[in-house]
Amino acid sequence: VRPKRIALHIGSNQWTYGELDRMASETAALLLSLGVQPGDRMAVLMLNSVEYVGVIFAAMRLGVVLVPLNARLTKDELAYQVEKVGAKLLLCHSQTEEAADPLSRPGLSVISMTDTGSHSALLKAQPSIKPREVNLNEALAIVFTSGTSGKPKGAVLSYGAFYHSANASAYRLGTMPEDRWLCVLPLYHVGGLSILLRAVLYGISVDLFSNFDAEAVNYRLSMHPVTLISLVPTMLHRLLAVREDALWSKLRCILLGGAAAAHDLILRAADAGAPVATTYGLTEAASQVATTFPGEAIAKPGTVGKPLLFTHLRIIDSAGQDVPSGEIGEVVIKGLTLMSEYYGEPEATAQVLRGGELYTGDLGYLDEQGDLFIVQRRSDLIVSGGENVYPAEVEAILRQYPGVQEVCVVGLPDEEWGQRVAAALTVKEGTARDPGPLLAFAREHLAGYKLPRRVLFVDALPMTASGKIQRSAVGDLFK
Repeated sequence: VRPKRIALHIGSNQWTYGELDRMASETAALLLSLGVQPGDRMAVLMLNSVEYVGVIFAAMRLGVVLVPLNARLTKDELAYQVEKVGAKLLLCHSQTEEAADPLSRPGLSVISMTDTGSHSALLKAQPSIKPREVNLNEALAIVFTSGTSGKPKGAVLSYGAFYHSANASAYRLGTMPEDRWLCVLPLYHVGGLSILLRAVLYGISVDLFSNFDAEAVNYRLSMHPVTLISLVPTMLHRLLAVREDALWSKLRCILLGGAAAAHDLILRAADAGAPVATTYGLTEAASQVATTFPGEAIAKPGTVGKPLLFTHLRIIDSAGQDVPSGEIGEVVIKGLTLMSEYYGEPEATAQVLRGGELYTGDLGYLDEQGDLFIVQRRSDLIVSGGENVYPAEVEAILRQYPGVQEVCVVGLPDEEWGQRVAAALTVKEGTARDPGPLLAFAREHLAGYKLPRRVLFVDALPMTASGKIQRSAVGDLFK
């Protein structure tokens, strides 16, 4: 519709929608020359780049199922995911060639997009690949869960899931003709991929970063007309430390998700004039499920807002019965954005997809106005001596102690108690690494069984590629 409109910014370079269309066509021709057929699963091990963008739309143009791989995984983790989906082709580029090369095996070709120039003759021999009709029930991507606990599973997400997610997000956040969405999330994460797909549907521009750097993002926000940005709490915390209050005026929304945001962080953002909209989402639901309007999070600390259009939520008890407002239970989702299955895992699929609903395993409640509050991801629940301990509750208290920056509470195996509460945390420079005063402070606010029995001060907490604290790795720190 607007081929001369800028579609993509990367640093000082930019590409129009017309150029993006040609790139998708040429990359699709290249993929055909490499033997890829519609319905094949194609793994992609790349960092955010224009080549990655071209690959995504080329896959869609051909009807090839995209399997984005987390570039931070180990060889064994990558091999597991590639083999799990039966990928025939794995694409990489110069920055990921070293990690991709060992994955080559019979039946799987590893191709570096850095060397696409050597395929120019093949490109000239191929006809232009035109857009095709898309069935919304068709699989667009298999996106592996982040694996913060347990083995990652491949969520099969359809074109319809992303399409309806884009529509619902636009109804909640609005979309303006001159919007420009700054994306620091990796394109192998459902949040990053969603930004790219939404932008094309909206006809807006994406400002793509290869990674998050607070100073670089701050400069971009200051010098360019960015209106939207998606962040996780750790990123917002770092950005607030370098950004001047007066420079938030161009932004109309900071979509904040991926992990629970401390109320103190929301207050700091509000004081700075940053238009934060907290959100709750899952890979299995193609990103957003519930989202506040910008500014609402300050009025209701802890809320992630109401479900998006055409998404329905209910909270159930252990017997599967709906619970009253304010009562904690499992969050169950129904809507048009849900995955179709976990690839190759019928038993795991049957556990979470029942009767057209997604049983998330997450614990939360709805208030009387229908706003959702997430209490804890169920997989993170600690049971000590028969008592339930919600890490998020303990973390919120520990964060209030002067000097504490980031904290993660986990359960460690214990013969007597089943699990013992443990806390790993980072502190500001100059803060004493003494657990005594910290625990004395926590004891004033927490029941005895919730207090950490072990405290570990670290320089940095292990993170997933999407910026979430990786709880399984935090547990390993105590071994």
